[in-house]
Amino acid sequence: MLPLELPTIQNWSCHNCGGCCKQHAIEITQEEFERIAKQGWRSEPGFEPGQPIFVWHAGPVWNRRYRLANREDGACVFLDDKGLCRIHSRFGEAAKPLACRVYPYALHPAGKTVAVSLRFSCPSVVTNRGRPLVDSKKDLRAIERLVVPDWADKTPPPLLTARETLDWNETLIFVDALDATFASSRGLFLHKLMWALFWVNLINQSKFDKIRGDRIAEYLDILINAAFDEIPYDLHTYPPPSSIGRMHFRLLAGQYARKDTSVEARAGWKGRVKLLRAAWKLFRGTGTVPQLQSRFQEVPFARLEEPFGELPNGADELLTRYFRVKIQGLHFFGPAYYDIPFAEGFQSLALIVPSILWIARWIAASAGRQKLALDDLQNAIAIADHHHGYSPLWGQYGFRSRVRTLAKLGDIERLIAWYSR
Repeated sequence: MLPLELPTIQNWSCHNCGGCCKQHAIEITQEEFERIAKQGWRSEPGFEPGQPIFVWHAGPVWNRRYRLANREDGACVFLDDKGLCRIHSRFGEAAKPLACRVYPYALHPAGKTVAVSLRFSCPSVVTNRGRPLVDSKKDLRAIERLVVPDWADKTPPPLLTARETLDWNETLIFVDALDATFASSRGLFLHKLMWALFWVNLINQSKFDKIRGDRIAEYLDILINAAFDEIPYDLHTYPPPSSIGRMHFRLLAGQYARKDTSVEARAGWKGRVKLLRAAWKLFRGTGTVPQLQSRFQEVPFARLEEPFGELPNGADELLTRYFRVKIQGLHFFGPAYYDIPFAEGFQSLALIVPSILWIARWIAASAGRQKLALDDLQNAIAIADHHHGYSPLWGQYGFRSRVRTLAKLGDIERLIAWYSR
């Protein structure tokens, strides 16, 4: 097995909130299907007559893939009234489906190591609750045996840009430089994000046929120092986003704000019509924001464009930790992110910040407030990270084209500055 690279700044332990059992579709293997089917659950208390245990998930008739069924409220059929898994309680953790055992971890091959990331859709990850991740190394090694293939060290390095591929050691120099940018004591999180975007955008325009090995670090030093000189420290000096950029951003932020569970999937054509109407309202950006899930109210679009003041105490630590976990875990480019190149992947990751701030504003405005609380940001990150890197739409042409358009217009930085007012 390969050595594990753990994000040392992150804590996590399961607190049995049951959130993951209410929002994720759990696809199971054929072996898991057969094993659970033999356990005799239909006769157990808590299972309603006629309640299915499995649902056809995907695949042709001769090779169907199944997932665990959900109740009407979206909860997994195996979630009990105490927020615990019935399979776990009766047979132990090892008997649960692999997808349940892995969550909220994500393991990504990184040359001769395996990088570990976490999903911030878990409330305990967002709030940094539990024991340090380094204390969970034994558990992670057990997961590594199950999910990391023997040939992981042969995984080719991902693209740096659309035109450039370096070897793993050279690629990781860029990853380390990004992490160092956010680990620095210089500036606040938003400043570091702007600096990182500046030099990553230059990387996207560079050629590396003659810049290899030790020269990469020297080149990065030049770009990073240039970012300090070129990027204004006062974010209020940034102009507002363009009208085209705002339209693209509303559609992107709306995708992040969507509720995407089995309950919505069962809505059928009525649900699709509702989504189309919501997309049209987001495209126009007038009137009220469509209610994409129950926690939101239909507040005016204009209200989310007004200044909300400084970010709350704790926001800097939260956003910095979120970015460093994603960066250290390679959770923004390559195989872990739709095989998107490093530079484009970071632009996409950067766009989650104004999306989080927009969703947090919506949560606050729904409660009649015009100032953000830390809870608003925590909830917004959990909502957005449910999709980031996992919803298929994020790897498709439409979403990627939107990210490229916003980058080309220079609107990523403007959106960050605009929604941090």
